[in-house]
Amino acid sequence: MKKNVIIIGAAGRDFHNFNTYYRGNENYNVVAFTAAQIPDIDGRKYPTELAGDLYPEGIPIYDESNLPQLIKDLKADDCVFSYSDVPYPRVMGVSAIVNAAGANFVLLGPNDTMVKSTKPVIAVGAVRTGCGKSQTSRRVIEYLMEKGLKVVAVRHPMPYGDLNEQKVQRFATVEDLAKHKCTVEEMEEYEPHVVRGNVIYAGVDYEAILRAAEVDPDGCDVVLWDGGNNDFPFYKPDLNITVVDPHRPGHELSYYPGEVTLRLADVVVINKMDTAGPEAIQTVRENIQKVNPKAIVVDAASPIAVDDPSLIKGKRVLVVEDGPTLTHGEMKLGAGTVAAHKFGAAELVDPRPFVVGKLAETFRIYPNIGTLLPAMGYSDQQLKDLETSINNTDCDSVVIGTPIDLNRIVNIKKPNTRVYYDLQEIGQPDLKGVLDDFVKKYKLD
Repeated sequence: MKKNVIIIGAAGRDFHNFNTYYRGNENYNVVAFTAAQIPDIDGRKYPTELAGDLYPEGIPIYDESNLPQLIKDLKADDCVFSYSDVPYPRVMGVSAIVNAAGANFVLLGPNDTMVKSTKPVIAVGAVRTGCGKSQTSRRVIEYLMEKGLKVVAVRHPMPYGDLNEQKVQRFATVEDLAKHKCTVEEMEEYEPHVVRGNVIYAGVDYEAILRAAEVDPDGCDVVLWDGGNNDFPFYKPDLNITVVDPHRPGHELSYYPGEVTLRLADVVVINKMDTAGPEAIQTVRENIQKVNPKAIVVDAASPIAVDDPSLIKGKRVLVVEDGPTLTHGEMKLGAGTVAAHKFGAAELVDPRPFVVGKLAETFRIYPNIGTLLPAMGYSDQQLKDLETSINNTDCDSVVIGTPIDLNRIVNIKKPNTRVYYDLQEIGQPDLKGVLDDFVKKYKLD
């Protein structure tokens, strides 16, 4: 008899697990997906065009809060946990809910979900959201482009719109961001790539995406997997780089699947050493040594620069940070906060009395964000609420700590300055040496 399966996800790993393991597999019947972490993504269907011939009606997507009843109503045998950046107690809490309802709790691993490329693959991931994975990816690409190599990046999924339209997406220009109706979170990840001159792909069907990337019209020598949250790669890497964050020491061994990414790493980058305490850095070093002593460890910093320091010094500032880093990433500060302190802000203004609509709801769901404003932009309404909340806030100026310039997508009526940050390696070993060896090994020079 076929086993009935519910895939527990957040519009990313869940669809990939289905596509690689369950689609076309006649031993299973996937009866539902559930959705969490990302607002307003339940109530959709995984369409039959993506689900395949076994699912002529598609597969419904429900809110995860309904999981116990869904297990009973849909007679689920297995529930497959398929999202990332989750503390271990939360993972096992979901396991308890699943087991109490009578079903098996399943975690799929790399052997059943990684797709093999015809090109050399470098994977960049992290143990938590907000470690500095994206700036590490950019540094890797810059080194490879300096060698004259064509690098095609593929980003971990963020398919929050029409799933059929988002099956395979290619971004080569800033205009492509509007063409594909990107959310703020998507723009934050894609824009830094395209403005540097490299192509980035994303979407839903990651084997189809990989095959398109391998024959990209601009050329492809290396595929770079630009991982999201703290997930392990969708593609089998030939070089696996994981970023850790000494601002959250110990998290590298207490979040799923962040510890998996650490154990899989060939190279571990300890980022933000310029702003972390020595004891925290030592804790992270010891944990790397404990679970992956063979990994090459690269020390790194994230130096901060701003457009106009005079808009910070002595001012009452509103700091706007990357949304996911503050929400499920649980960070208490980001690049904007570091810049505000470094350049002498008189006060960080608490935005909570001024937020409206969907942003007010975000603060209710994540009450520990504190005196920072997350740049939430999963929908047009959230963007409008973000704009209104910024302009409502009683402050002298706004410090934009997001990876993109918010002025391009919302109308900020207050004086504002943007924060920039890139990865800077400290001493040896460094990524250049690692990549020199990679290029020689795969005869790319």
